[in-house]
Amino acid sequence: MSAPITDLFTSHLEWTGAATGPTRDPATFSRDLVVSVDAMSLPMSSAPRFHGDPSKANPEQLFVASLSACQALSYLFLAAKYGVTVVSYSDDAAGRLSVVDGKLRMSHVTLRPRVGLEPGADESRARDLVLVAHEACFIASSVSAAIELLPTVEFATVEVI
Repeated sequence: MSAPITDLFTSHLEWTGAATGPTRDPATFSRDLVVSVDAMSLPMSSAPRFHGDPSKANPEQLFVASLSACQALSYLFLAAKYGVTVVSYSDDAAGRLSVVDGKLRMSHVTLRPRVGLEPGADESRARDLVLVAHEACFIASSVSAAIELLPTVEFATVEVI
């Protein structure tokens, strides 16, 4: 009998905006942060609408990116497992921040995976795996936002030299 999965994932956040002064005014304090995951650091801020730095990633973008990445990795794993040869994968994902039940929250995320298949790959199975991957994505299973899938599955073009 195998042990249940109980992996622990950690990060460290440092408010780097403190270098420009304390939180004296809600409109003007710096929202600059650095989030570290193992040896990687990511400069962050709040979204521009919330007085953040538009040149830095914000939590809302990373929320959408997490859903997109989980969908991609779940799909690519399943494609490999079921013999669907994928030669390219991309996604232009978007998330909507809105008030729901009186609370501001990420309410809707649209994923637009574009899957490029090797000529001869099973296109029907490739399409079916999009939903299977969504069901397998534990990040999607962990959020209450509605997630819409708008996939494109096509055969990759082969260049003749």
